Amino acid sequence: MSKLNVTNARRKKRVRLSLRRAGNGHPRLSVFRSSKHIYAQVIDDAKGETLASASSLEKSLRGTTGADVDAARAVGKLVAERAVKNGIKNVVFDRGAYLYHGRVKALADAAREGGLTF
Repeated sequence: MSKLNVTNARRKKRVRLSLRRAGNGHPRLSVFRSSKHIYAQVIDDAKGETLASASSLEKSLRGTTGADVDAARAVGKLVAERAVKNGIKNVVFDRGAYLYHGRVKALADAAREGGLTF
């Protein structure tokens, strides 16, 4: 494993551990950011199932590129809408190994505007 992969894995583990401590049983809004797309899931770790998800690959979002802030905002609004529809309002935000900046921050802000609280 390269040094960067090891560093990212450690950061991701550290973030997840702090989320478990502060989560109070709330579902987790997990973000995955690739070079071309962005994905978001609301996950219930107790049951091990995904409650809501959205990505920039979906048909309604395919017209634009998935690697910019606008696509991240659209994915954040969509995942929030689906989560609220399923009765989920409180989540904990799991940024993984990514910094809270740029596309990750745009997704989080749009999810808050969509009705999620974290």
